[in-house]
Amino acid sequence: MNTILFPGSFNPFTIGHQSLVDRVLPLFDRVVIAVGVNSEKRTWSSVEERIEAIRRLYADEPKVRVISYTGLTVDACKLEDARWMLRGVRSTVDFEYERTLADINRRISGIETLVLFTLPEYSSVSSSVVRELKSYGYDVSEYLPDSIHKS
Repeated sequence: MNTILFPGSFNPFTIGHQSLVDRVLPLFDRVVIAVGVNSEKRTWSSVEERIEAIRRLYADEPKVRVISYTGLTVDACKLEDARWMLRGVRSTVDFEYERTLADINRRISGIETLVLFTLPEYSSVSSSVVRELKSYGYDVSEYLPDSIHKS
């Protein structure tokens, strides 16, 4: 089974994240959305709430599995038998960061990284921007899939 793992804090899972998953679904037998647990990060919702919201979003898609993980992402890939990791890139800054991570991950584990460029209409959407707008009382529904916004 050809599996790709899409790691992130998904705090929250945005329409940009959804776009990446939807675009990669035709290419793989299984897409594992892996919610990283980082106790140092300020979170919008608990890991369990994020996992449940993403599961609701993909409830009708049998190729999607949603998990949580701690530690190195390459170890989560190995546990899920994923030879690929999905990353999204919005800008040249993202590209340089992701290239460095991809090189290290390949060296230490043999895991390859598939980079998808964000669609232009989502290039300004990020979880941190959504969290900040929400903290100031702004409506962020246009940046979130319906099932995430309503959770």
